[in-house]
Amino acid sequence: MTARLALIGAVVFFAAIAQDRRQDQDSTTRSVQGIVTDQSGKPVANAAVLLKDTKSLQIRSFSTAVDCAYHFAGLSQNVEYQLKADAGGSTSGWKTLSVFNSKKVATIDLKLK
Repeated sequence: MTARLALIGAVVFFAAIAQDRRQDQDSTTRSVQGIVTDQSGKPVANAAVLLKDTKSLQIRSFSTAVDCAYHFAGLSQNVEYQLKADAGGSTSGWKTLSVFNSKKVATIDLKLK
């Protein structure tokens, strides 16, 4: 009985350590999310959202679904990103996710013009 309790305690201990390591590895990344809307404020489905890494100039894209939302994860905290949405010939213009924005999950809504 004592050996079983010791084994269970060891498993719980090592699981907690593993969880802490995963959180530490993820502490250098962030994500950005938001909603794409038209000029009147109505959500826009099937909009193309572009995310540009201003350091490497790499561009990632996301197409909004019925919920009209976008989400990009695994972003470096040491890089600024630019976002814009395009749909039906309209664009939102670029918005910046700054290195000074320390939120783990930043929200930037994009409004088409």
